[in-house]
Amino acid sequence: MPIKKSELYSSLWKSCDVLRGGMDASQYKDYVLVLLFVKYVSDKYGGKDSPVVVPEGGSFQDMINLKGKVGIGDGINKIIAKLAEANGLKGVIDVADFNDSDKLGSGQAMQDRLSNLVAIFQNEALDFSKNRAEGDDILGARAPRKSFTLSRPPTLRPGVCVSLSCSVAYLMYIDPFSR
Repeated sequence: MPIKKSELYSSLWKSCDVLRGGMDASQYKDYVLVLLFVKYVSDKYGGKDSPVVVPEGGSFQDMINLKGKVGIGDGINKIIAKLAEANGLKGVIDVADFNDSDKLGSGQAMQDRLSNLVAIFQNEALDFSKNRAEGDDILGARAPRKSFTLSRPPTLRPGVCVSLSCSVAYLMYIDPFSR
């Protein structure tokens, strides 16, 4: 079943609400969009022969397994680092520090905040594994004019964007890995 834009937008807003208070709103994207990217590539390409490698210990399921555990922030950083390393995306998707106590709280507060953040994207309605553009589907939808102009990005290799914002723009508006 296609993912509805309304479901995605709702999840994005909920994730921003979870982050509210610990950092400037302009920094939410650094955390939220990385989780969305990891969720997308894990659902779409995990365990498949594809242009994106989802290494063992580098998937969204690995993040789910960290929910409620001490050290979740460091664990998420390691998961993202594995995915970045496997796909030549170091310095692109691994910029946000999910173990930053100044932004995410410390101890139980960080553990709860990150567990809640992962749970938002764990929602079954956000299953990208079989998603194709249909009706109110997010893939194939036109980008809102005022947000940004989507142009052909530079790539590290075919299908892999250089910037995180480019990656998410592609994820939301076209499927970059199906070419």
